[in-house]
Amino acid sequence: KESGCAEGILESWQKRTVYNQLPLTLVSQLGKGRKWAWHDATTKTTIRAENEVEAHREANNYKFGFRKWMGNVTERPIEVRSDIDKELYSDLSTVRLQEGSLVTCGNIVYVIFFGWWISLIYFLICPLMFLTIVGAVYGKLCWKMGCYFLWPFGKSIEKAGNVMKMTLAKAPRCGIIHEDRDFDDNKDQSREKDSSPLMASSPFPVEIPVPEPPAQRISRHWCHPGTYVWLLLGYPVLVMVHFLACVISWLLVFTIPVAKLNARTVTTVLLMAPDDLQISKLDKTLSCETRVVLCCNKAMNIHYYKYTVQGINIFALNLFPLVILSLVIGHTDNDHVYFSAETKFATAITSIIPLSYFIGMGIASISAQSNFAVGAVVNATFGSITEMTFYITGLLQGHKASTKCYEEIVKAALTGTLLGCILFIPGICMIIGGIKHREQRFNSRSAGVSSALLFISIGGVFAPTLFSKTFGNLVCESCTSIPGNTSVPFICKDCHYDSSQTDPQLILSHIEPLVYTIAVLLPAAYLIGLIFTLKTHSHIYDIHISDIQGGHAHGDPVVHWPRWRALAVLITATMLMACCADLSIKNIEPMLTHSTISQYFIGVTLLAMVPELPEIVNGIQFALQNNISLSLEVGSCIAVQVCMIQIPLLILFNAFYDVGFVLLFSDIHLWASIFSVILGNYIFMDGKCDYFQGTALVVVYLILMALYFFAPSPRSCPST
Repeated sequence: KESGCAEGILESWQKRTVYNQLPLTLVSQLGKGRKWAWHDATTKTTIRAENEVEAHREANNYKFGFRKWMGNVTERPIEVRSDIDKELYSDLSTVRLQEGSLVTCGNIVYVIFFGWWISLIYFLICPLMFLTIVGAVYGKLCWKMGCYFLWPFGKSIEKAGNVMKMTLAKAPRCGIIHEDRDFDDNKDQSREKDSSPLMASSPFPVEIPVPEPPAQRISRHWCHPGTYVWLLLGYPVLVMVHFLACVISWLLVFTIPVAKLNARTVTTVLLMAPDDLQISKLDKTLSCETRVVLCCNKAMNIHYYKYTVQGINIFALNLFPLVILSLVIGHTDNDHVYFSAETKFATAITSIIPLSYFIGMGIASISAQSNFAVGAVVNATFGSITEMTFYITGLLQGHKASTKCYEEIVKAALTGTLLGCILFIPGICMIIGGIKHREQRFNSRSAGVSSALLFISIGGVFAPTLFSKTFGNLVCESCTSIPGNTSVPFICKDCHYDSSQTDPQLILSHIEPLVYTIAVLLPAAYLIGLIFTLKTHSHIYDIHISDIQGGHAHGDPVVHWPRWRALAVLITATMLMACCADLSIKNIEPMLTHSTISQYFIGVTLLAMVPELPEIVNGIQFALQNNISLSLEVGSCIAVQVCMIQIPLLILFNAFYDVGFVLLFSDIHLWASIFSVILGNYIFMDGKCDYFQGTALVVVYLILMALYFFAPSPRSCPST
C-alpha cells in the first residue's frame, strides 16, 4: 500500500488468484465497477433438444401464460435411448447378460400373485390333453409350460434348430503404415518393384457359385388332428387365463414384464408346433446376445412409471377405461339401484385426470408443430377448458335447482385453484427438487413478472368484494334482547356484509359496472404481459437452443400425434370432459346435503385440485431435472389464467345467460388468497429455493385447508 510496486503486485495477485479461485458471486463483488457477464448468465437458459419439434416444445414451455408440459411429442429412436429405456421397450425376445441373482423381491411377488395359479391351470389341462390321445403332444407342452411359468426366470423358450446368436466380438487391432511421400520417384518405383507379387491375378471376373437357400417347409402341425383338439379344448382356456394375468399385471404398471410374458405366450408360443419348442436354462457365462422366442428375467421394474404407448403415459392410458365406465354407469343407472351417487361422483371426478392429460398433450403437440400464433390460440382456447367446464356446469346446475349453494362451490373451487397453484404446487416441487439437488436457482426476473401479475389478478378479482364491504351494510341474522339490562339492549349473531339483502340497487348500479370493468382490464393486463415477455423484453428468458442431437442422424422426427390427430383428441376429450363434469355435479348433491364436511372444503380440494394433477406431475418432473424455474411457472401460469381468463369468461357467460353469478367472495376466500400471494412473493424474492422453503409453503397450504375443513357451511348451503 505504501508504494506503487506493492499496488501492482496486489492487483496482479487479485487477477491471477482471486478471480480464478473464489466463487463467482464474490468475484462480481470484487469487480468494483467493472462489468461482469455473470449476472446475465444467471438468466440464460440453455435448451437441449433432439430435434426441431422438441426444441419448439421446450421453447413454448418458457413462454409466459402457457401451461408447461413435460414429455416428448416425438418418438425417440431406440438407438439413442439409455439401457434402462431399451429394457423397458424390449419384446422379451433378446437374451442379455444377467447380472446379480434372479431371486429378487419382484420375482417372488410374481410367484405369489401369478406364477402358482397359471402353472396350476397348465397342470390341469395336461391330463385332459393326454386323454384325447391325439393331443398327447400338447399334454407334454402343458407340462413343460406349467414348470416354466412357476419360475420363468433364468430360462428361455427357443425354436429348436433355429437359434441365432450375435456375438459381440471386438475388431482386431490393426496398424496402418503410411508411406513417406518425401522420397524420390526412383525410390518409389524400386519399392513398388520390390513389394509387387511374383504372380499377379488376371483382371477378369471370377464367378463363384452360391448355393441357393433351402426352401422353407410348411409346418405340418396345422394338419394334425391334435392341433384342432388343442385349439378347441386347451388353447381357449389358456387364452382367458393369460388375458386375465396380462390385464392385472398391466394395470399394476410396474409388473408390465409379466404382461408382456403372457401376451407373447398367447400370440406366439402356444401357436407354434410343440416339437419346435425347447425350454432351456440360460448360460450364466453368456457373452453374446441371443435371439429367442421368449425370455424374462425380471418380473418387476420400477422405471415403468415413465413407460409410454404412442406418447401416452401408462397411468393416463390405464385410467382411460374409467372414463367409459363412469359414462356408462352414470347414464344407465339413473335411480342409483346398483351404484350410489358417491360412487358415481368418485368415478366421474377421477375420470377428469386422464382427460386433462389428453387435453394437455394435444395442446403441446399442436403448439410444437405450429407457429406461435397458432399455439397461442390453442392454449387460449383449450388451456382452461377443464376448469371452465366444471364452473359452467356447476352454475347451470345451481340455476336449475334455484340455489346459491353451487355458486359458493364454484367460488370455493376458484379460490382452491389459486391457493394450490400459489402454495402447494411450488411447495411440493421445492421439497422434491431440494431433496435431490440441495439448492436450486431460478430466474428471479421472470418470477417477478409472474408475481406482479398475480398481485394485479388478486386485486382485480377481489375488488368487488372490498367494495361491498366498504359501502355495504352490516346484516345480522338473529338479534335478541336481555330483559332488565338496558346497557346491552341487543345481542346479535352471525353478522356479515351482504349487499344483496341490504341494498339490491347497490349491485345493479355500482358493483355490476365494476365487475364488467374488471372483466375488461384483467384480460388487457394479461395481453400486455404477453407482449412484455414475448416481444419487447424477451431477453428476460434468454433462451438458447443448443445443437440438436439425433435429428440429422436419424432423419425427420416421427411425431406421436400429427396435427389432425391432436385436434381430434382435443375435441373428443373436451366433449368427454363436459359429460364427466356434468355427472360430477349431478352426483355431488348428496355430499352437499348429508356430509358433515364443510362445502367449502369440498370445493377447494376435490373440484379445484383434481383437474390440476397432471400439472403437478409435470412440475415435479421439472424439479427432479433441476429445472425449478419451469416448476414455479407451472403454478404461476395457472393462477394467472384463473384470474385473468377464466373469471372474465365466467362474467361474460353470466352476461349472456344469467345464472346469478356475482363476483363477491366470502371473507375466508379473500384473506386466504391475499395472504398466499404475499407469502409466495416473499419466498420467490431471492431467486433460489430449497426444501425448507417448500415445506413452509406446503404447511401454510395445509393450515388453510384445515381452516376450510372446520369452517361452517355457507349460508346458502344446507347444513347437517
